Amino acid sequence: MVRLFFYLVGFGFSVVGGMMMIVYLNIITPERGFGEYAAYIATRAECYLLPLGLLLMWASLSFPSRGS
Repeated sequence: MVRLFFYLVGFGFSVVGGMMMIVYLNIITPERGFGEYAAYIATRAECYLLPLGLLLMWASLSFPSRGS
């Protein structure tokens, strides 16, 4: 049950983080480039939810459970 909880929390974090990264794609203009976009999202805390969520999902699936 704990593994399922961490998987679902990780999935939620991944969805929110990925959505925010897509939303911030709207700031890219021809004057600004992908490098400025990458520097901008590196300063936004909600964009760190994507790798955190992926890590939680991976960890919940990788480590063996105690019961089985």
